[in-house]
Amino acid sequence: MNRDKINRQRLTRRGIIVISLIGSAFIMVFFRLFDLMLLRHSTYQQMASNQYTRITEILVNRGNIYDRKGRILALNTESFSVYCRPSLVETPESTAELLSTALRLKKHTLLKSIHTKRNFVWVARKVSIEKKTLLKDLQIKGIGILPDTKRVYPKRSLASHILGFVDIDNRGLEGIERVYNSLLSRDSSKVTIRTDAKGNILYTGAELETEGNSIVLTIDEGLQVIVEDELDRAVEQWSPSAATSIIMNPHTGEILALANRPTFDPNSPGKYKASSRRNRAITDLYEPGSTFKIIMAAAALEEGIATLNTKVDCSSGVIEIAGKRIRDIHPLGILTLKEVIQKSSNVGAVKIALRLGPERFYKYVKRFGFGEKTGIDLIGESPGIVKSPDRFSGTTLAAMAIGYEVMVTPLQALRAYAAIANGGYLVRPHLLKTVISAEGGILKRVRTEKKRIISERTAMLLKEALKAVISEEGTGGKAAVEGNTVAGKTGTTRLVDPKTGRYSNKHFVSSFVGMVPADRPIFVIIVVLWNPKGKYYGGEVAAPVFSAIAKRALSYMMIPREDTIKEQILVVQKYTGKMPLLRLKGVYKDEIEQID
Repeated sequence: MNRDKINRQRLTRRGIIVISLIGSAFIMVFFRLFDLMLLRHSTYQQMASNQYTRITEILVNRGNIYDRKGRILALNTESFSVYCRPSLVETPESTAELLSTALRLKKHTLLKSIHTKRNFVWVARKVSIEKKTLLKDLQIKGIGILPDTKRVYPKRSLASHILGFVDIDNRGLEGIERVYNSLLSRDSSKVTIRTDAKGNILYTGAELETEGNSIVLTIDEGLQVIVEDELDRAVEQWSPSAATSIIMNPHTGEILALANRPTFDPNSPGKYKASSRRNRAITDLYEPGSTFKIIMAAAALEEGIATLNTKVDCSSGVIEIAGKRIRDIHPLGILTLKEVIQKSSNVGAVKIALRLGPERFYKYVKRFGFGEKTGIDLIGESPGIVKSPDRFSGTTLAAMAIGYEVMVTPLQALRAYAAIANGGYLVRPHLLKTVISAEGGILKRVRTEKKRIISERTAMLLKEALKAVISEEGTGGKAAVEGNTVAGKTGTTRLVDPKTGRYSNKHFVSSFVGMVPADRPIFVIIVVLWNPKGKYYGGEVAAPVFSAIAKRALSYMMIPREDTIKEQILVVQKYTGKMPLLRLKGVYKDEIEQID
């Protein structure tokens, strides 16, 4: 009896212990779950996310770039990128061998990637669909493929210095691609990759839904082709070390075409020297020579120092300034200010500048925007070099009057002539026209920025002087365009020999800058050739290139010849007895309209 009672007591104690242990276990599990689900939920959730997700540096669906007429200049194409999960690779040697054959990469480079301690590495970026298919068929463990996009420039080198290029992750490095990188790609266009428990990447493609904005540029592909064709012909004929040409709408500041030689293909920029990728139109400085004489003339006219008919004695053909002699090619006799510009007299320009004095001359140099950036939407623009009057030497004023001791970019020189073409306004050059959202809406339109720097009358008088340059008596006869009046100026300057530090007798910069049609300018165009071989005068080398570009550009835009318009006016006047209202549209009819 007592023994049964003892056994029952033992069983009761054992039951209590078992129940206590089970209860304690449940309590421990409960508190553990409470800790995991409530107290440290966010911590463990982040840990899980880190294990099963990874943010890559791929920038997808970058916006397109179009010319002003909607023709595509840069776009994205479907591509693929190959990655490796080193921890999942079982046979590094054979894996590297297979990858080397399929991707045509060096085996030792692939082995380095496979042997890394990192959890994820890129093996190859932007591979073709053929290579992607081959790899997929091989089914190599630890190797995967992700959809990607590749930036493509279908017109190859056309407008390359404007467009620029991107890096392997589609980030803009140069040109418009860099300036408007945030618009084209958006910050949110990075890809989040998800993996399963074994580390295999799960990628559905839905991550590619984010798109950047597209942009429309001011350039016209047709005009760009014309400029590049004619630059190529000039390079073939004169073998310059470099060449630049720009077409701009003088009324709006829109760049219609811009090209440099040498050039490059933005699809593979690494294959070219840095000098080929440099945008000389905005970075390279040169002494503008006689094209700078319009500053002297503008200042003299505005300040009342002279009129176009004011006479200057240039008969000696030489003038001495601070012990330095400045010469004309030959004695030109007594010239009017208009003839000083027409015949490009250095002596006449210096004598007028001396009447102005340093302070007034410098004021107009700055008014025309020299010594400061134009504000164009490109990276790397140079402000040029202009001395202030307190830094003038005894020769500086005379030298600047004829385009020496001042350094400018081709774009700065062109903008100065645009101010004469448009009636006295300094405009800000620009390349962006509109920004288009991924949904197709207009996000932004770029408006004209300008300020008056000279009177309309002065601009008109300067235009008359520049028209006289394009004649048998002037230096720019070869810039003429049949059926249209041209106004412009030649420039020829010596380059400094780096060995001697003196001006060279063998190396020159030849230039021409002008407007057409002269009375109602639609284009301002500049041509600059550095160190041409053979002939070197701007009137011989650069002026014919201007003429060829202008002739083709007017034809491309279907602008009627001035002589044809005048004939039509005479016919209408003869039969009606009235002078007709002449309406001439600009580059694009919705942008410029001038009425006489």
